[in-house]
Amino acid sequence: MPWLSPGIFIGGLAPVASIALRAVQGTLSADPIAQIENELGLSALIFLVASLACTPARRLLCWTWPSRIRRELGLFAFFYAVLHFLVYLVVDQGFNWWVIWGDIAERPFITVGFFALVLMVPLAVTSTNGSVRRLGFRRWTRLHQLAYVAGVLAVIHFIWRVKADLSQPLVYASLLGGLLAIRIGIWYWQRSVSQSAPPKARRSTVSR
Repeated sequence: MPWLSPGIFIGGLAPVASIALRAVQGTLSADPIAQIENELGLSALIFLVASLACTPARRLLCWTWPSRIRRELGLFAFFYAVLHFLVYLVVDQGFNWWVIWGDIAERPFITVGFFALVLMVPLAVTSTNGSVRRLGFRRWTRLHQLAYVAGVLAVIHFIWRVKADLSQPLVYASLLGGLLAIRIGIWYWQRSVSQSAPPKARRSTVSR
């Protein structure tokens, strides 16, 4: 599927392009900054959940193509999370650190969201093939399991941010919970297979 990566790239830029177009046309809501922040944050969460769905899809459905787009989806999640934070930091608060610290003290959802972004930084930095070789596949895999922690924090950030109508954040919480359950199930299955296999087969199973 030679169109897969370019299609993901074009589709990944669609949310920010839509926001820019509506900003130029003046068709954003009465509170455009809040709308931009919300849409960028939601885009980050969507791409993060989509990237986490790639491995379960490959394992359960025996598809190979999710592995080829997982990195790109994860980088788009980081891209939108950074934009989401920068709009809050620069446009919304204008680098007013007193107001920002006050927001952190009074509104913990900002702190949780910031921690989610911080966890995504090493994932984005080590997303290259060279990083896999330098860290080793096992350590690289363990590091990138932080994506689930970032996803949990992002969902908590979303829930605490919305407060009233929780229907949308709970959808993403359910999706993330389902993906976590699938990954745990796969891990238990691999562990049981490895423990029941003969020593040579066990080493072969672990190596995969």
